[in-house]
Amino acid sequence: MTVFEEIALRQTLFWGGLVAAIGIGGLYSILACYRVQSWWRTVFKALPLIALLFAASANFAAPLVIVGLALSLVGDIALSRDGERAFLVGLIGFALAHVAYIYHFYTLSAVPVPLLGAVLVALLALSTEVWLAPYTGDLKWPVRIYVVLIALMGVLALTLEARMIATYGALAFIASDCLLAIQLFRMRDGAKLAVPVSILLWVLYLAAQIGILLGAGFAQPLVSL
Repeated sequence: MTVFEEIALRQTLFWGGLVAAIGIGGLYSILACYRVQSWWRTVFKALPLIALLFAASANFAAPLVIVGLALSLVGDIALSRDGERAFLVGLIGFALAHVAYIYHFYTLSAVPVPLLGAVLVALLALSTEVWLAPYTGDLKWPVRIYVVLIALMGVLALTLEARMIATYGALAFIASDCLLAIQLFRMRDGAKLAVPVSILLWVLYLAAQIGILLGAGFAQPLVSL
């Protein structure tokens, strides 16, 4: 196999994995993301991230993005299970994923942090002390640390300039986590909005991971917006 053939094969595998992630993720959002905890749902939920990991690895994506996807997969699996221990494992997995994204975004920073954007993200993070922290019980400090990390990830994403799809991905990540926090800590069981919120947060989350991969996963962004 020549170098050009290998490059073409890797690009084909990448786009195939990406399409698989979108397709399976779409089916999961329609059929399963709002259903009760079960092992089949856990496997179903993991498949889109596995496909993204395959796509990223097949085409030599940035190591830190691959690490972020792998840690997010751990978080996805853990958060699909019930119990405080599973929640903590999921929280730690995603927190470490954000650490990987934070450092990667820092290495790609093209412009100074925009003051207005940073202030808005900081205000959103601080607002969680009102609408989230009082309802998290023994998990208050782990949740606070997580809020700081995802806010920092969002702020650094604002410096990517030509990689705006990654910036949009990071902001979608924040939005999906806000919905998840509302769902876990503020929403009553059987609430009328439970299903649409579950669908929306999953769509935002998958779009976030895809945006980060396409925008910040390679030397040049694969998609420019």
